[in-house]
Amino acid sequence: MEQAFVSEGTTVDKGENARLSSFIGAMAVADLVKTTLGPCGLDKILQHVSEHDQSISVTNDGATILKQVHVDNAAARVLVELSQVQDSEVGDGTTSVVVLAGELLRQAEELVTMQHVHPQTICQGYRLALDAARECLVKQLATTFSATESGSEPDERFKAALLEIAGTTLSSKLLLHEKQLFAQLAVDAVLRLQGSPNLNHIQVIKVQGGSLRDSYLDEGFLLEKAPGLGQPRRVEHAKILVANTSMDTDKIKIYGSRVKVDSLDKVADIEAAEKMKMHKKVQKIVATGCNVFVNRQLIYNYPESLFAQHQVMAIEHADFDGVERLAAVTGGDVTSTFDHEVKLGECDLVEMTMIGDDKFLRFSGCKTGAACSIVLRGSSSHVLDEAERSLHDALSILIATVNDPRTVHGGGCCEISMAAAIDRAAEETPGKKSLAMAAFARALRQIPNIIADNGGLDSAELVTQLRAAHAQGKTTYGLDMVAGTIGDMAALGIRESFRSKMQGLTSAAEAAEMILRVDDIVKAAPRRREEYGH
Repeated sequence: MEQAFVSEGTTVDKGENARLSSFIGAMAVADLVKTTLGPCGLDKILQHVSEHDQSISVTNDGATILKQVHVDNAAARVLVELSQVQDSEVGDGTTSVVVLAGELLRQAEELVTMQHVHPQTICQGYRLALDAARECLVKQLATTFSATESGSEPDERFKAALLEIAGTTLSSKLLLHEKQLFAQLAVDAVLRLQGSPNLNHIQVIKVQGGSLRDSYLDEGFLLEKAPGLGQPRRVEHAKILVANTSMDTDKIKIYGSRVKVDSLDKVADIEAAEKMKMHKKVQKIVATGCNVFVNRQLIYNYPESLFAQHQVMAIEHADFDGVERLAAVTGGDVTSTFDHEVKLGECDLVEMTMIGDDKFLRFSGCKTGAACSIVLRGSSSHVLDEAERSLHDALSILIATVNDPRTVHGGGCCEISMAAAIDRAAEETPGKKSLAMAAFARALRQIPNIIADNGGLDSAELVTQLRAAHAQGKTTYGLDMVAGTIGDMAALGIRESFRSKMQGLTSAAEAAEMILRVDDIVKAAPRRREEYGH
């Protein structure tokens, strides 16, 4: 019927076809990342097929995988965006949220097709189940610690909880076998921020060579540059001018212009004028009182020699992120003109250092005091890239925990408890909504099921043992993937961030409900110019 009034190139899928297409697309995306879930999850190789880019990356990070996958299904794109939002909000749980949304849709498909439950009824049941799960998470499962205040040391219990959260996050990453080292690095770096959510103060440097266990935390800012010839290699009580300005020979800036002269003397005059202009610019920079000059752009030989005469350390061609971060941690501003008062950055010491075979400048004792650098060592660029992604997840989740100091136990413990709470609420709910609530509980129990399957364990046996343990009041029990049994998560130190768990639960339920409401899919081709009268 729609083809009678829609334009050419527009297709409409209706009813069961549209709903089935949405379900299949979303579940396919969830199945794609399902095998990466948990401490025994497997990695994916992502290979670019562009003729100009044949690079590969090896990762098990859900957001990274889905970011590289081009999907044509509208519902699948919803789950891809869901993982990106989870990554930007809390940094971890990107795979869990997609898998949970996929399982909710899988259960909804069975209700719609096998038991003929209307999608609106399923949505109402899912909302009731979500309320019951959130209430269980907040009132029964969450443990609150005293958060660190600005300028004060956190208590030892909170430090230990942060170490457990970092260790749990890194357990499913490449850094599993060195998780104690990297968990300590991440906690030390985050606690230096004293409650600030600004990750820019933590710099991650990747240096090939050595092994992952050679990585360390440097209490300062590192810049992969060296000062110019004849300039000081060590500056104490540094006054740092961070700039993004042209320090090459000034040229005529009008495009296509030419200067004609009738003698070589006039060429020499032009060169002398250019040198004088650059000399004045250097004098203005020196007059600011700086003894370290860091520039985003190149510094040519003549201004470099002038800086050497004034005993100013000049660093050229610093990367843009490094310049912005350096200005932030030293308390200065990035400037491009010097005719007005310039705010200089400060640090106690600037000196050359070697990491492996690479030269770095270390800025120690920065003004903010929060700046630090984590130096990652590894055998190849792929290992370093995955280590950086893993460490970023740990840093993000720790910052979220410092801001919201509530934690929950991991290992599938929360999912089993929330599913039990939903089942109790479903027994008191009349009508078909109780079927949807029971389906929500089954979807939650699929999370520990998948974690056990990925570890090659008997998931049916372990999940039934886990349900029995929770029924007996052992509400801190979860999956011990090392021993292949169930165990006490409190004793094993398997802890997760409350904010990550709550965000993932809410986002997955909302995304599933949105996809479940779809009954038409309209694919419209872009209008042609003739339709506008052009």
